[in-house]
Amino acid sequence: MRYTLKVGMENDESQHMKYFISSEPNECMFTALSHADVTFRKMEGYLRSRQLCDVILVAGERRIPAHRLVLSSVSDYFAAMFTSDVREAKQDEVKMEGVDPDALWVLVQYAYTGRLELREDTIESLLSASCLLQLSSVVQACCSFLMKQLHPSNCLGIRSYADAQGCRDLQRAAHAYTMEHFLDVVGSQEFLLLPVEEMERLLLSDDVNVPEEETMVTSLLTWVSHDAPARESHLPLLLAHIRLPLLQPQFLADLECNPLLRNSMDCQRLLMEGMKYHLLPQHRPSLQSPRTRPRKATVGAMFAVGGMDATKGATSIEQYCMRQDRWTQVATMSGRRLQFGVAVLDGRLYVVGGRDGLKTLNTVECYNPHSKTWSVLPPMSTHRHGLGVAVLEGPMYAVGGHDGWSYLSTVERWDPQARQWSFVASMATPRSTVGVAVLNSKLYAVGGRDGSSCLRSVECFDPHTNRWNSCAPMAKRRGGVGVATWHGFLYAIGGHDAPASSLSSRLSDCVERYDPQTDVWTAVAPMSISRDAVGVCLLGDRLFAVGGYDGQVYLSIVEAYDPQTNEWTQVCT
Repeated sequence: MRYTLKVGMENDESQHMKYFISSEPNECMFTALSHADVTFRKMEGYLRSRQLCDVILVAGERRIPAHRLVLSSVSDYFAAMFTSDVREAKQDEVKMEGVDPDALWVLVQYAYTGRLELREDTIESLLSASCLLQLSSVVQACCSFLMKQLHPSNCLGIRSYADAQGCRDLQRAAHAYTMEHFLDVVGSQEFLLLPVEEMERLLLSDDVNVPEEETMVTSLLTWVSHDAPARESHLPLLLAHIRLPLLQPQFLADLECNPLLRNSMDCQRLLMEGMKYHLLPQHRPSLQSPRTRPRKATVGAMFAVGGMDATKGATSIEQYCMRQDRWTQVATMSGRRLQFGVAVLDGRLYVVGGRDGLKTLNTVECYNPHSKTWSVLPPMSTHRHGLGVAVLEGPMYAVGGHDGWSYLSTVERWDPQARQWSFVASMATPRSTVGVAVLNSKLYAVGGRDGSSCLRSVECFDPHTNRWNSCAPMAKRRGGVGVATWHGFLYAIGGHDAPASSLSSRLSDCVERYDPQTDVWTAVAPMSISRDAVGVCLLGDRLFAVGGYDGQVYLSIVEAYDPQTNEWTQVCT
């Protein structure tokens, strides 16, 4: 592939000067519109006939005549050389060390014509020379050309080359391409020939696009096997960058017998660390490390479903990709729903109950993100808005809410095999705008409203005994609270404690953490903004707080909480 770069104005009528005359009563201004073009054409003619040349550039065996004035006008490198008090400024011949002679001749011609041809077979030498000569427009053109040539078979080489040349935009583009197409890149010859430093750089990246961590292990072992005698010694260093605790247990166990890892004590120690993470789930909060932080592509996707907005009811569904840090609209619900429940079951998104602005609903619809299709499920027995929904050991539970007349303590369970709803034990307290989450094989109902006030109380449901039991109450009353779990802890985020008439004055930015081992709630870092009806979920190893209401407007703000650092950070809205 090739194309021609043209800079400047082309004059098809080279024999006829174009001009413009501006006249005033006492003055007359003549402007030759093609002056620069005609002048540079004449200078190019002097170059080719070697007339008036005042310097010769020597590159290898090639001697290239030129004019100092022209070179200095185009190149900052030559301008510095010929206008300063250095030896080369006065020499008739200047040696150009480390420059490809053909590339130099092409760039000298470019100085006179503003044109050069970019070809795959010469682009790298041309880019190197234009970097040296500080021809920024040519560097940019070469980089743009190489960006269009990016392919799984060459992106690693282009990335390394751009890094060496200091071409940051090209380096970033090649790196992003490598991350995006990693599954194809690992099958290339360039990948097998990577130096250990570049291999380590790949393994360290959180941005690599892989479906699961097992892909990284397989890629590493493939690279080592390509030259095992020289690379085996690097395995402990490189394996330390694999997120071993996040591998599937069986895959992890099989690695122990791998010939490349079997005889290395350091590798075996790393494998044991990963197994310990699986064998002692109750100790995971204390076992956190860079190896337990999942790569962005492996955490799945987060969906923001409907809710209240400026139009009094959004029907859109947006999906957040952590690796790209971007939200995109992916679907639309069949109609408006407010204060509904959502849950993910068998890879599908369930939208349960709510109200359409007039009446409370018992309907359920299901979205398949892979086929991008909707289906309708049998309705619940009870119409509910302000309910909480969660999946526990297979079935899905619809907890509490309001039926349009009264606050509910009843709970229904959806059996995906039988495809029917049935009642289970009711809560001790009616709860609407309740927060619901699953922790240690139990279903927790947190806060909410009971008709007279917001609630501090918390209950948990054991599906094996079909009983609800009271837990320690929160420090604050919370309706519209968001809840999620992380490594054995339950988090209650935001909400309100006020009658609907004075809601804006009693919103909460407070976050509390519940430890089921000690039955104790503890305050942790608050959100940056108080909000009610906030959507909360765990994505990777961070808790995300999405949208909500600040007492004045409905929010698009998203922030993420890192339980390991006890800090909130802003995320793409």
